[in-house]
Amino acid sequence: MEKTNQVHIPRVKLGNQGLEVSRLGFGCGCLTGYYNAPLSHEDGSLIIKEAFNKGITFFDTADIYGHNHDNEFMVGKALKELPREKVQLATKFGIFISDEIPFGVKGTPEYVRECCEASLKRLDVNYIDLYYQHRVDTTVPIEDTVGELKKLVEEGKIKYIGLSEANADTIKRAHAVHPITALQMEYSLWTREIEEEIVPLCRELGIGIVAYGPLGRGLLAGKAVAEPLPSESVLATHPRFSGENLERNKLFYKTLGDLASKHACTPSQLALAWLLHQGNDIIPIPATTKVRNLESNIGSLALEVTDEEWTEISDAVPCYEVAGTRDHDILFKYSWKFANTPSK
Repeated sequence: MEKTNQVHIPRVKLGNQGLEVSRLGFGCGCLTGYYNAPLSHEDGSLIIKEAFNKGITFFDTADIYGHNHDNEFMVGKALKELPREKVQLATKFGIFISDEIPFGVKGTPEYVRECCEASLKRLDVNYIDLYYQHRVDTTVPIEDTVGELKKLVEEGKIKYIGLSEANADTIKRAHAVHPITALQMEYSLWTREIEEEIVPLCRELGIGIVAYGPLGRGLLAGKAVAEPLPSESVLATHPRFSGENLERNKLFYKTLGDLASKHACTPSQLALAWLLHQGNDIIPIPATTKVRNLESNIGSLALEVTDEEWTEISDAVPCYEVAGTRDHDILFKYSWKFANTPSK
């Protein structure tokens, strides 16, 4: 069973700089492939417009999503059919791929500006609501990167500044240059490392948290449980979706499913509801290519659970027992735990 009634999606403040977003966001990255085959621009735009019509106004993309920046082009097309002033658009810069470098990170002031100008053109917009540094460049002082972002704010090209996968020291130093509005981090029932240090720091500084991978990259929604992963999916080589790790991790989905049946909802709805329960300053951005899954995700907002039951749900997926690191090795070394930058 699942919650499918019409649900009102409230608006909340993301950080304390003035940005308001829908309580649930939408991750657009999967629309141009990654976990699945890419959709056409027409079909992808239909999903985005459907999300907006159901009350989601916060959309997340990045210049690296899709072949040749295809995701930003798709999102830009969808925005042409929506009231721009009612949409909170987030995109990111900083990750690059070349023939020589399979995965690189760059945060020089010149690159910040170059990427922003390019994203504005691809999205065909006059401004970006929330502009993130996608990964921290450990060769460039964070003050230099954020200093250029500050100039872009002053020029009206971006409204708010965000970071992704940044550690505590980097967050503090960045925030001293210009207030950081949001920190995007992986956060879900099976990935909770940020709870000890990062979440309290963000609350102290008034920084909102945008949770990517809120459904455990799909496993908490049943991906790879009943059927093999699509051949196009990068999850086929993901540490948590490979070999014995996958078999062990499938047990968490079963346990979550048993609990979900008690609440007349799906495991994915329970997992999202748990994340929403962590605080109004935490905004999940689940991704999907299907309207049915979109409706299911929205239904998570309607779940009513007691404090005792929330504890039971937390205990159902003990994160220290999850098998495998939370990302591919090539990406994991750029995660927040290794995100120190040189002193200015």
